[in-house]
Amino acid sequence: MDAIFGISLTSIMLSLIALVAIIFLLLAVIMWRNPLLVRIGLRNVVRRKVQTTLIVIGLMLSTLIISAAFATGDTVGYSITNDLFNQLEEVDFVIVGSGAAGGVIAKQLAVAGFSVVVLEQGPRIEAHEFRHDEYETFWGGSYSNQPSTQPQSFKAGPDAPVEPGGGTFATGMNGVGYHRLVGGGSVMFTSNYWRFKPIDFMERSVLGAIPGTGLEDWPITYEELEPYYTQAEWDLGVSGEPGPFDPYRSRPYPLPPLPVKSSGVLFERGARALGLNPQVAPMCIISEPYKGRSACQHCGYCAGFGCEHRSKSSTLFTTIPDAEATGRCEIRADSYVSQIAMNPQGRTTGVLYFDADRVEHLQRARAVIVCANGAETPRLLLNSHTSRFPDGLANSSGHVGKYLMFNGNAGTNGVFERPLNEWKSVMVTRMIWDYYDSDPARGFYGGGGIDARFWGGYPIFFGLGDYLPPGSPMWGREFRRLLSHNYSRTMNADVHTTSLPVETNRIEIDPDLVDDWGLPCFRVTYKDHPDDLAMLAFLAQVATDIMDEAGAIETWKPYMCASSVLARTQPDVLSPQTIRLSMRRWLRWAISGVPKNALGRSLRNTVSSGCGAKASWIS
Repeated sequence: MDAIFGISLTSIMLSLIALVAIIFLLLAVIMWRNPLLVRIGLRNVVRRKVQTTLIVIGLMLSTLIISAAFATGDTVGYSITNDLFNQLEEVDFVIVGSGAAGGVIAKQLAVAGFSVVVLEQGPRIEAHEFRHDEYETFWGGSYSNQPSTQPQSFKAGPDAPVEPGGGTFATGMNGVGYHRLVGGGSVMFTSNYWRFKPIDFMERSVLGAIPGTGLEDWPITYEELEPYYTQAEWDLGVSGEPGPFDPYRSRPYPLPPLPVKSSGVLFERGARALGLNPQVAPMCIISEPYKGRSACQHCGYCAGFGCEHRSKSSTLFTTIPDAEATGRCEIRADSYVSQIAMNPQGRTTGVLYFDADRVEHLQRARAVIVCANGAETPRLLLNSHTSRFPDGLANSSGHVGKYLMFNGNAGTNGVFERPLNEWKSVMVTRMIWDYYDSDPARGFYGGGGIDARFWGGYPIFFGLGDYLPPGSPMWGREFRRLLSHNYSRTMNADVHTTSLPVETNRIEIDPDLVDDWGLPCFRVTYKDHPDDLAMLAFLAQVATDIMDEAGAIETWKPYMCASSVLARTQPDVLSPQTIRLSMRRWLRWAISGVPKNALGRSLRNTVSSGCGAKASWIS
């Protein structure tokens, strides 16, 4: 669509016609018994005819404007809504995305006195609207990006052929899946809430270069980031207690640990038998009432589901209401951003977005913050190219979308003699960090953690037989007996490992694919580094050893997903020529309250992780 300063030419023409209509109607009002016209001798009959003509022309032009607007669907630049701010009003900040990053930044800015509009492509779901609908969640992909309307493509390496991308959690996928609703992935994730450690910020200095990768130190240190980790934990509500491998923290956890589950007790037994150090898993779920929200009700529907009790500390129930309470922040759901608008001087004027009726608008803003997850953020920057920025915004380095990283996911299932009832309560209560740091003695780069959980706790998943031992019958009386017997006696040790930044792993624009809004779609290219696969296999064996020592009657490895949760792409998008903020100042805004965010080396926490060989879900 042709545009001037981010406003479509159709909108400009309609605005000019509206101005002419107003002029004609004003002239008609002026002619109504105007004494001046009487004095100059204009007869009443002539005056009334002219007046009637002006009114008719004004009404005809007004009708033309309304018809044209509905016909073209173009209301950019002048549509007025019932929102807190309208598109004619320039706000201080527009934030694209309302998840773990956008929801936190919205609060920080609104509390500081700025006017903020948050644009979220998905709907706003209230607590009472969340359902324990396993089929709709995992097979129907509710509140997730849909390949039917937002297609994507995939390449299993730089020289591999292009394949269709997308899918659902249950059916598997090639490419990237993410949750699209107010609160984003923070509404649906498992709620593991790990901090980075000091080593994560200086691995290049400690380990040196790794051939074929772009491993670099962070531009900040853990000590600089620590106050913001603490602020996030207290603003949101995180339950836990420090373990033997926890880094320094300036305040304790705001809430005590959640009750340990059977899987946690057995995991501790197995880990200690191996000389390891199990600890409480920090969870972004409140263990007791906190800031007007009720404690966890232990319903068992955490991973992949919204919390109807508001006990999961998503931004939907924490920082977003705090931001709105200031009267300076508006959350605009069902708002699909298409482009960052730029003026000829190379400065942003706001963003173009489609509303729920697919009518395009311009929301004016002095600054734009993009928090649209690790796939949609580079897509938006690349799709916002202009004659001044032909390679996309913030991309003078050419690194936008490159060095794509996920985190590895594997596990070991085990069946025990007595019932564990793992289908109850939160997903995770115990974990180990003994192998978090990369150890050159292993012969490969990488680190990670292992936690105790039960992915098969949802009835349909278990009923399909995916969590039965290999070789189990899949039909008949014995199949039914195994389902009944094993359902309450099964758990698994889940592995989460690092991912190295490789330049050929990337998010880029597919030249041949557009979505239902006519916007170019992204393509995912990803091939695991050999060290990532080696680390994943190493920890998967540790998980098996833990289950054996815990007393499992039978163990097996059901899956090894080399790519499960999207961590980030290259952070060089923060070009000082474009954003005009120092790196450190920006990070203090952007990272405040965002654990394991899109600038990290890797994401070592668990979010609704898919189990296809190339599946990924974004935090």
